[in-house]
Amino acid sequence: MTEVLFILTTVFVAYVVYVIVNEPKPNAKKTTHAESQVTEQPVAKPEAVAIEVVKEKKPEASKKTATNTSKETKAAAPVAAGKKGLKDPSTGEVATTYSNYRFTKRWIKDALVAEGFLDKVYKNNELDAEVESKIKQAIAKLEEMEKYRA
Repeated sequence: MTEVLFILTTVFVAYVVYVIVNEPKPNAKKTTHAESQVTEQPVAKPEAVAIEVVKEKKPEASKKTATNTSKETKAAAPVAAGKKGLKDPSTGEVATTYSNYRFTKRWIKDALVAEGFLDKVYKNNELDAEVESKIKQAIAKLEEMEKYRA
């Protein structure tokens, strides 16, 4: 019985090795050709795209009448007020989930220390009820700052 099992295992291993060795491989010429096409295309940065969109909207707003802009302003105010989050001033990234300090983005933790709301960036094993209450107060103060509003 063990001889039959040994023979079947050997045949299976030989088959797996055969399939791996004879697997079709991509040619090096095709790979470099595809990479050169990708590198030739200009890549737009997300910040540049956001700036272009803002630039396009300004002329449109100036063309509209005063009544239309007042209606849009009233409609846009509740949307902006409902949007909750912190914006990284250096990159423009908006973080909407930061209620749990363990999962908070690193730039928010650094901003809390940089603004002087916290003494240091706490590790997960240093968190207790007192520290978490300090962190919640510090995040509330950070939300109030114009610099970090989304």
